[in-house]
Amino acid sequence: MPTALVIGASRGIGREFVRQLLRDGWKVWATARDDASLAELQSAGAQALKLDVAQTDSIATLGWQLDGEKLDLALFVAGVYGPGHGAETAPTSAAFDQVMHANVLGAMQLIPTVAPMVEAARGKCVFISSIMGSIGSATASIGWVYRVSKAALDMVVKSASFDYRHATFVALHPGWVQTGIGGPNAPVPVEQSVEDMLDVIGKLQPGDSGSFYSHDGTRLPW
Repeated sequence: MPTALVIGASRGIGREFVRQLLRDGWKVWATARDDASLAELQSAGAQALKLDVAQTDSIATLGWQLDGEKLDLALFVAGVYGPGHGAETAPTSAAFDQVMHANVLGAMQLIPTVAPMVEAARGKCVFISSIMGSIGSATASIGWVYRVSKAALDMVVKSASFDYRHATFVALHPGWVQTGIGGPNAPVPVEQSVEDMLDVIGKLQPGDSGSFYSHDGTRLPW
């Protein structure tokens, strides 16, 4: 039975990853911040772990909770959008720190703990990024704090791919998805996005490490 870790599984894309992986026969470790979400994940059949990626002390406990595990797949889904304004409005320090801690620092602090478990299984580390973080594809500044955080996350993925040669590191754009961030008018249902991404993940090869893909399999520019 393959084993997956879904970081940020309380709702939206993360919760759907848990549902589909369990359906497909995976053993799933899933993290959430609050007790109600943890209970729901446990009830669904996942092994639930309490984790707040914005809190260093919380991150420090993950290693011993997963001690001895080999992970075929680690999914870094947790993240926040932050303020929606563009470059005509300066972000507050608090808003910038919140987004960067959740979207970038959390991943950077988790990688040294999680990546060796993925390497042990010759598995895959997949980070949910966004085309909004693609410098080569940028056409506007709206949500620029979020854009900056995802561009930084992409560099985290690319950089880490050089140090963990026995794991496949990839950033994935899920599409504009019907979630709390994407909103109800987004064109892609969360079920379809996750199904598409699992298909892309299943086809990844070691030579793809350090790459950026869309949910439809298109390779994206950094």
